[in-house]
Amino acid sequence: MDVSEMTEVALAVIAVGRDRSSVFTRKQSCRLISCELPCLCLHCAEGISHLTKAAMDEMEEELKCPVCGSFYREPIILPCSHNICLACARNILVQTPDAESPQSSRASGSGVSDYDYLDLDKMSLYSEADSGYGSYGGFVSAPTTPCQKSPNGVRVFPPSVPQPPPQQHLLPQPGSLPPIPRNSCITCPQCHRSLILDDRGLRGFPKNRVLEGVVDRYQQSKAAALKCQLCEKSPKEATVMCEQCDVFYCDPCRLRCHPPRGPLAKHRLVPPAQGRISRRASPRKISTCTEHELENLSMYCVQCKTPVCYQCLEEGKHGTHEVKALGAMWKLHKGQLSQALNGLSDRATEAKEFLVQLRNMVQHIQENGVEFEACLVAQCDALIDALNRRKAQLLARVNKEHEHKLKVVRDQISHCTVKLRQTTGLMEYCLEVIKENDPSGFLQISDALIRRVHMTEGQWGKGTLTPRMTSDFDLTLDSGPLLQTIHQLDFVQMKVPAAPMLQLEECCTQNNSATLSWKQPPLSTIVVDGYILELDDGNGGPFREVYVGTETICTVDGLHFNSTYKSRVKAFNASGVGQYSKTLIMQTSEIAWFTFDPASAHPDIILSNDNLTVTCNSYDDRVVMGNSAFSRGVHYWEMTIDRYDNHPDPAFGIARGDVLKDVMLGKDDKAWAMYVDNNRSWFMHNNSHTNRTDGGISKGTTIGVLLDFSRGILIFLINDEQQGPVAFEGLEGVYYPAISINRNVQVTLHTGLPIPDFYTPGEADPTGSVC
Repeated sequence: MDVSEMTEVALAVIAVGRDRSSVFTRKQSCRLISCELPCLCLHCAEGISHLTKAAMDEMEEELKCPVCGSFYREPIILPCSHNICLACARNILVQTPDAESPQSSRASGSGVSDYDYLDLDKMSLYSEADSGYGSYGGFVSAPTTPCQKSPNGVRVFPPSVPQPPPQQHLLPQPGSLPPIPRNSCITCPQCHRSLILDDRGLRGFPKNRVLEGVVDRYQQSKAAALKCQLCEKSPKEATVMCEQCDVFYCDPCRLRCHPPRGPLAKHRLVPPAQGRISRRASPRKISTCTEHELENLSMYCVQCKTPVCYQCLEEGKHGTHEVKALGAMWKLHKGQLSQALNGLSDRATEAKEFLVQLRNMVQHIQENGVEFEACLVAQCDALIDALNRRKAQLLARVNKEHEHKLKVVRDQISHCTVKLRQTTGLMEYCLEVIKENDPSGFLQISDALIRRVHMTEGQWGKGTLTPRMTSDFDLTLDSGPLLQTIHQLDFVQMKVPAAPMLQLEECCTQNNSATLSWKQPPLSTIVVDGYILELDDGNGGPFREVYVGTETICTVDGLHFNSTYKSRVKAFNASGVGQYSKTLIMQTSEIAWFTFDPASAHPDIILSNDNLTVTCNSYDDRVVMGNSAFSRGVHYWEMTIDRYDNHPDPAFGIARGDVLKDVMLGKDDKAWAMYVDNNRSWFMHNNSHTNRTDGGISKGTTIGVLLDFSRGILIFLINDEQQGPVAFEGLEGVYYPAISINRNVQVTLHTGLPIPDFYTPGEADPTGSVC
């Protein structure tokens, strides 16, 4: 397999890495191709036939010139590693002023400002703004011309010398082109790095023969698809090729003419693209040196990163450089490229999966948008319906008030009309009586008429001629708060919070305490009012709440030793309680490590050595307890007698949290203890002394306490020997290690100890564990 063939395979593998339908899998066992490319396998090569049109189109962009936008023709490699067509390179050449270097032009202040950007060394990197790229013209003799854009969007400059038509895109014979002027400069259209050409001009740039070969093969593969060689009419596209038969088959012809049985079963079928590669047997093109055209490139300069010939080495240009064989470096770099492609393929796969995720998000956003819009319309319609119902109720009240006012006024009109008619009649009658000339007859009725007139006038007294109802309506609609509410109508978070995320790097256990930390999901914007942390009982039981609050970290103390706890957390707000987080399993310490507790100790107790050593400043017995409580499992700890004067009788054992601290341990019903002097010991609980046993203590003596909840017993040891029988039985509940001493004794505590060898723990109950 020659360079061109392996390059084609590599390009196919690149495209395969971009296609999710590829059969390429790095973890699967592959049979390597017997060629110089170590990282390519048959599975990878077979994936060539699965290339999608999109993958081919993506690779096509790598094969186009950034200036003309067409496939590369006679590409050359610029020092910045970018490629450009040889003809395009001539088109974008720029000449600096004759007989002046860029530095002298700037120093003298003469010349056109368009060339100021050339105040540089032979290789300098310029930004588009600093270099004037896209603003200067052609050679000095040509007027300044605006820049143009290539089909790829890269800004280039129109040629200042006659050029062949763009559609030909062919480099004329060397004799037909004018010579490249002196002081010519070329700027890479992709990275804008500028370079002043030397006397060799464009011939000083190496030709990219590999890229040229890839472009040729790519155009051939695009032009003609591989067809089946056995189809009688309208050949179908080939799907496999038999290496032994050297025939391309479509699926129907393969099943009919090349069945996988008999002698044909041993034939090797490969994808058509791989078959095309294996068919090619074109000789490898021999590259020649750009400086010595008659010499072949055979070595590689590591410092210059370029192939060289023997004549270059003989001339001493690379005498002090590290030079290696061209073939060895060829294989090395191909291996490095293959390894780099593996990582790039992983990134491409991740990017495609991410794009699928984003497209799914687009669909979900659209669906949620439609649903939310419908919900909003329904809510607003409900508000409008409620407002219309309230409007009807208020209109009914207005109509009722209207009818009431009309009734009152109409009744008053009717009553006043009747009285006015009666008054008018009386007035007319009195006027007629006054017209009479008979005095005796007038006097007979005058008194009665006068009384009637005064009575009638009294009936028109104060308030009779005042309207009983005003024409105004005493109803004022207070719409201000409602309008303000409508104006303030806005979206609020009406969803329950998302499930919190446990921060595993901050969650830990220490001794019999557990610390948990959590946070809301990164993209969650829902308001959280607080969190609820739950733990089980360490034995697979139901969960229980151990913390409710706004903090996102919590330490739970007082857990059982050597127990496995499950924990979870959920968030809540005004809308409700969210989902639980993932369940975190935590293991507490197998062995109990604890110290004396200064907070619960009697004031006369003196602690030192990080609360491991204790004494007292009183002649009376004082109690001090440990800072850890036990409720199940098997626990063992020891205490060493550091000082023992005047034969006191210290007591060692366990106690409840509310034990008396100013009397000997065991005097009340809250402690179970062994007190001992220099000759003998006793067990004591609730001031009851039992099991006197010979054997006392002195300076250096070690007292051991063994508490076994699986059997519910308490055992004492002196110098690793059991002291008396089992001291107490039937122990249940929560107990603290405890001792009582006076000023004649000093004791040091030792914890985290294994169970003594002589003791075999009993059959544990369902809640038991061994520390």
